[in-house]
Amino acid sequence: METAICGRVALSPNHVFPPKPGDKQSFQKQCTNRSVFKTISAMGSGKGGGLLEKPTIEKTTPGRESEFDLRKSRKMAPPYRVMLHNDNFNKREYVVQVLMKVIPGMTLDNAVNIMQEAHYNGLSVVIICAQIDAEEHCMQLRGNGLLSSVEPASGGC
Repeated sequence: METAICGRVALSPNHVFPPKPGDKQSFQKQCTNRSVFKTISAMGSGKGGGLLEKPTIEKTTPGRESEFDLRKSRKMAPPYRVMLHNDNFNKREYVVQVLMKVIPGMTLDNAVNIMQEAHYNGLSVVIICAQIDAEEHCMQLRGNGLLSSVEPASGGC
């Protein structure tokens, strides 16, 4: 067992803390401030014996990536477009509300512009992101009744 005590107590420099029973080693170190003492005692016997346990290191198995590798691969993944298709069923206001609800960071102005582009041109790019995120956004848009698709963003504008 290891104990460290450091407190601000008005003590004289000659004051000595008595060692605890069972302590193998006991020493005192005076801090730079003469009114503060540090007492550190290490007990040699008992469970652990004052030794630190060896840290466990997580090893990744084949087919399983660490969290860092997943973030790295997500950033390095090829980009995909989430496309919004025009439909004659949903009102424009509803499309704007769904875009703002489903797409993180979507502003009102951007949602209106995307909705209008899809309305006038039949198709609009909602967001460009990693494939897994693009598929999730597409499914959420479809779940709210909008027509959407996912395509690779590598070709074209």
